[in-house]
Amino acid sequence: MLHGTRPGGRFGTQSQIHGTMIAFLHGTLVEASPTEVLVDVHGVGYQVFIPLSSYDKLPAVGQPVRLLTELIVREDAHLLYGFATAEERDTFRLLIHTVNGIGPKTALSVLSGMSVPAFREAVMRGDVRALSRIPGVGRKTGGADRGGVEGQAGAGAAGGRNGRRGFCRAD
Repeated sequence: MLHGTRPGGRFGTQSQIHGTMIAFLHGTLVEASPTEVLVDVHGVGYQVFIPLSSYDKLPAVGQPVRLLTELIVREDAHLLYGFATAEERDTFRLLIHTVNGIGPKTALSVLSGMSVPAFREAVMRGDVRALSRIPGVGRKTGGADRGGVEGQAGAGAAGGRNGRRGFCRAD
């Protein structure tokens, strides 16, 4: 199985490989809206949910597109989320796996509401007001225990290591 950090190889100089089934899609952009795209990969159409930050980086419909992905398997659905950059995808993963009250839909709202660097900065500053302005992120989620959030946010992430936590402590 592919888990942990792996130096070199097809995935770049150093990648986080999480054992995901669909790591990326490379195909033709068939349809695009601010919240989702349809990508044709050799005759198979993939519906992919995206943040606004990725929508802004898409090519024109009919052009080749490459999206990094995260597959979420639920009892009633398999949902594919796509990202223009590894930074967006990694922040999405961290949010859904480490922050209380944050699921895929809210994580997309976070990425749509502010850039990853701005989000990291808000977490580092403990700016609950800025975080609470993101749809789906209330003061409770935005202002919970900061714990390990600062170190993770500074490294390009947004959550604590020891259990699921909020973004930062309210003052």
